[in-house]
Amino acid sequence: MLAMSKWFTLTPFMSNSFSKRVGFSNSPGSVRAHVNGGGDDTNNSKNNDKKKKKKKVVVVGSGWAGLGAAHHLCKQGYDVTVLDGGDGIGSPDNVGIEGFWYPYKNIFSLVDELGIKPFTSWTKSAQYSGEGLEVEFPVYQELPQLPTPLGTLYHTQFVRLPLVDRLTSLPLMAAVIDFDNTDVAWKKYDSITARELFKRFGCSERLYQDIFGPLLQVGLFAPAEQCSAAATLGLLYYLTLAHQKIFEPWVESLKAKGCEMLEDKKVTDFNFDEETGCVTEVVCGNETYSVDAVVVAVGITSLQETIKKSAALCKREEFLKVLNLAGIDVVTVKLWLDRKVAIPNPSNACAGFDDLFGCTVFDLNVIHDEHKDDTETVLEADFYHANELLPLNDELVTEKVISYLSKYINDLERACVVDKEIGRFTKRLTHFFPGSYKSMMRGSTSFPNLFMAGDWIITRHGSWLQEKSYVTGLEAANRVVDYLEEGSFAKVIPVEEDEPHIEALRSLNRRLNEGN
Repeated sequence: MLAMSKWFTLTPFMSNSFSKRVGFSNSPGSVRAHVNGGGDDTNNSKNNDKKKKKKKVVVVGSGWAGLGAAHHLCKQGYDVTVLDGGDGIGSPDNVGIEGFWYPYKNIFSLVDELGIKPFTSWTKSAQYSGEGLEVEFPVYQELPQLPTPLGTLYHTQFVRLPLVDRLTSLPLMAAVIDFDNTDVAWKKYDSITARELFKRFGCSERLYQDIFGPLLQVGLFAPAEQCSAAATLGLLYYLTLAHQKIFEPWVESLKAKGCEMLEDKKVTDFNFDEETGCVTEVVCGNETYSVDAVVVAVGITSLQETIKKSAALCKREEFLKVLNLAGIDVVTVKLWLDRKVAIPNPSNACAGFDDLFGCTVFDLNVIHDEHKDDTETVLEADFYHANELLPLNDELVTEKVISYLSKYINDLERACVVDKEIGRFTKRLTHFFPGSYKSMMRGSTSFPNLFMAGDWIITRHGSWLQEKSYVTGLEAANRVVDYLEEGSFAKVIPVEEDEPHIEALRSLNRRLNEGN
């Protein structure tokens, strides 16, 4: 559920992969700067920097992961070039309305550093099934904090679900405790579907059909039968919304630091040194870019296209496995109506459209500054797993969307659409299907100076979606700093620690598992 963040608070990322550099601590919050070998003579260090030619880093991809890596590397004095494949800077993650979850501090820290205020206040949200309103979620941070899972059961307003069905969610705590975000836990749960998980742990059919099933259609963008149980257990659900753009001021900040942004540059191959195994050039058609290190921060579909063209990547097993992964289609529909229509909450999760796809509906008059004073309603509906909507023309999409949303929004059918904006994004979002974990990549690769970032890259941090993308970008930047032995490590803020009783149960569970 959107309310279950404490149920899904995971173990903080504790890196041990940067052992090459002196002065890096594995303890969260205690990262020490270690510049140019950590000498104490600051003036000598500065003089040496002037004499040295800047090392070149190419970042492939311009979403949260790519810009996250570029942001830190620019601050460390590297010559950074960002290559965008043609979607536009920021667009790999700019699909629909972006939500930002309460426990995720790294993006909030970035926003503070940029000096912008892009977020709304924490907002209430609601969830609808095919039968109507199911759940109203309060702003949990404003309520008394109760131990997990009591807070979810007590504070969440279930409109239709009987108490007896709600209580059948309690045995799921055993799986939540067992899933500690380790490699072992992922392999254990990734092979089964979310549907099987809920059934195995005794969730009632009504709880599944009316709450968990619709929730996953908008949380993991696919029906529960097509979602990995591990990904389901790893997802967190506190939400706030962005009322202004973040990427625009961020990109301007990067350019001011000397970062070069190149658009319409599709990577087709990598040249590498046979002796060292290191990548020496990034190839974009007839153009090449010399590098000392590379960060690849693109989505699954984009990387698959590159692998198929690349003589270097198609010979590496770790990259060939990526061809087993899949993306999810998204259709975004922004509508301008001829009158005011009451939308129950700023954000609403809806499902039950023949069990094919789910959507989130946003009242843009509330969450976007540009529509705050409009006299007519402006709304956006983002449809996930939208295979059947993708090929339709704009008029048919609009007709179907009005029909779907009229189940949840009163008077919508009486309104006329005066303008529309339809976005189609083929295979754009990551599909965490059962068994996908074994094909996903880690942050380091068999090329010593090529590193990966993105929301589908394996990390022990515990975050998801935009925050996970950004964090893996910072982790990739740290790997570059470690490899090239210049600059300071980025501080990655861990997710919230487990509550004492959850941590105690997890420790007990680990000991029992080790004894078996």
